[in-house]
Amino acid sequence: MDRQDLDENSRSYGGIVSAEYGLASPNHSTGTPTTMAIWAASLCQPGSPFYRDAELAGRFALAARYMLGAQHEDGTISPGWTNFHSPPDTAFVVVGYAQVYQLLAQDDWAPLREAASDVRLFLERTIPALVTGGVHTPNHRWVVSAALGFLHELFGTPETVRRAEQWIAEGMDITPDGEWTERSNGIYNAVSDIMLVHAARLLGKPELLAPVRANLRMMLYLVHPNGDVVTDYSGRQDFGHKHDLSSYFLPYAMMARLDGDAEFQAAADLAYGQLRHPGSCPTNAAVRLLLDPSLQEQAVQPAALPTDYRKLLHADFPRQQYLVAMEGAGHNGRIYHSRLHPDFGAAVARVRNGDESVTISAETPSFFALRHGAARLLGVQVATYFAPGFVPMNSLIEAEGGYRLAGEQLKGYYGPVAAGRLPATAGEATSPWYLLPHHLREETHVQRLRVEVDVLETADGWELVIRSGEPEDAMAQISVILAADGELTGGELAPAGEGKQFWKSGTLRYEAGGGVLELEGGAFAHTAGFVREANLPTDCQTLLLNVVAPFETRIRIRTVPRAEG
Repeated sequence: MDRQDLDENSRSYGGIVSAEYGLASPNHSTGTPTTMAIWAASLCQPGSPFYRDAELAGRFALAARYMLGAQHEDGTISPGWTNFHSPPDTAFVVVGYAQVYQLLAQDDWAPLREAASDVRLFLERTIPALVTGGVHTPNHRWVVSAALGFLHELFGTPETVRRAEQWIAEGMDITPDGEWTERSNGIYNAVSDIMLVHAARLLGKPELLAPVRANLRMMLYLVHPNGDVVTDYSGRQDFGHKHDLSSYFLPYAMMARLDGDAEFQAAADLAYGQLRHPGSCPTNAAVRLLLDPSLQEQAVQPAALPTDYRKLLHADFPRQQYLVAMEGAGHNGRIYHSRLHPDFGAAVARVRNGDESVTISAETPSFFALRHGAARLLGVQVATYFAPGFVPMNSLIEAEGGYRLAGEQLKGYYGPVAAGRLPATAGEATSPWYLLPHHLREETHVQRLRVEVDVLETADGWELVIRSGEPEDAMAQISVILAADGELTGGELAPAGEGKQFWKSGTLRYEAGGGVLELEGGAFAHTAGFVREANLPTDCQTLLLNVVAPFETRIRIRTVPRAEG
């Protein structure tokens, strides 16, 4: 079945619930729980080509029995490619699997009753793991809370609510502007959003919807003209990869109905038009829409989504205050099997002007990205030999004519450990380096590197002014990363390795799909082809500008109007 855009006459999302996705093979590539969600929707939707299909019901029963066999005695599952005996991975399945069970129970077709019983048994067996188990990442807490809510709804066990309340008591890891800890616009924002929508209903905690609203509102300003979301600064695996709004369909649709919000409705419509699959097991739109048929209709007449704006996110967020307080948290900057995400709340500027989309961000390798139609400048970044690798910009503020960013790094040396603080092994024949109290060493000869960038909006594009004054003679490299699908001509270029060229000087023309950028600049103060620890992509076209401190380098970017291109 071909995907259809939203029917403007019926204002209905109902088409997705009867889609034939994934029915060609019982071993669907997206995994057994997701396959089962798709099959359940197809089996339970009147009008579906597979409504109450005996052969498909047999496949579903086999898959349900397989899931019981794959479940460990402690109630958990092991995905195999990452975690083992994993409570959070089990919780992801529970959220989707509980809705599959509810759909089967609601339909109550005799040939599926035994399979439904197996699904329920699987869910019941997860309770001990989820009321005692832990998590790895921030969003796992909300996945587990939603799963516990579904288990309470099905089985009425009070310990599920108590455990969920323990996770919720940790507080919401979100900025006032709506940024979750992991800064993952492509994946985990939507995960946190939908899980808290479920948890709010199942646990009777409407206050959990406040952060969802904030994130969904923020995301309205993080969409490119072609519908892709901004992933240039993500703290997770969606960093720099193509994602669209489709995973936000359910939270936008559900919150549009709850709030009567016209912008959320418009975003839900956009997300629906991008769906090419009803979603993984915990976020399967077909199953949810069958369980809540009211969601199949638009809640309100949609508003126009913002396409012309300048938005600085987290400008007033007291990030430095939180970072200073981190020293007193007691973990000494270490966390196991996860990250602390100290970039949480770093400023992000978004500028949209029709088909032009610009992202300026702090605390990421790249501080500037631009899309002009199909022409994509994916990133501009600075790497140095000072502390080998990229220099993240620690601050981003509005300034005259645009924005100013600054990144600062310190690097020093460490004296001997004082005699009274040496371990006993220091006086023995073998004194392992790793037993010495390195944190007690006196720091000496501390050096400072500072890079500043002015991002200036011009009449016909943008100008980047990148400068560093010290330490003198520190070699640096500015990389300008362009998408591989464009044609690059002009300027004085020289080979620098796979996917890389030295940009020595001159004006370049970059064209893709009718979108044209003209770039003026270049620098070739040294001949190094790379900076250690600065890993550049090989599936892009990267221009290298080699500079030595002190330097001030200007890169002018003209966005050529389509009529001229």
